[in-house]
Amino acid sequence: VQLQASGGGLVQAGGSLRLSCAASGRAFSSYTMGWFRQAPGKERELVASISTGGGRTYYAESVKGRFTISRDNAKNAVYLQMNSLKPEDTAVYYCAAATSVWNVADTSKFAYWGQGTQVTVSS
Repeated sequence: VQLQASGGGLVQAGGSLRLSCAASGRAFSSYTMGWFRQAPGKERELVASISTGGGRTYYAESVKGRFTISRDNAKNAVYLQMNSLKPEDTAVYYCAAATSVWNVADTSKFAYWGQGTQVTVSS
């Protein structure tokens, strides 16, 4: 599967952005999908992930209540709605795919990566 992320940009604190990730290739619906981010000087972290059918999700504590992950298997796409953005959300955001796993927070299973999209939140 090939992944293409988009939707990043510059936004003021408190604002919103919606990231999109388009997937090409077959059997998108068989992949667990995730959004990761990496800020300068920091390790990459899993922000949110979603099971193949969308029934199970995971969120990092730092984004719970502010970010929402969703997917549209008919469109081969996964989204990350980010609200109430904070300067500490500034990072390059990546979408990633894992062959269906039960534990959607198992970061070691994400083997397919898209290019990143920059999100910058100004204070």
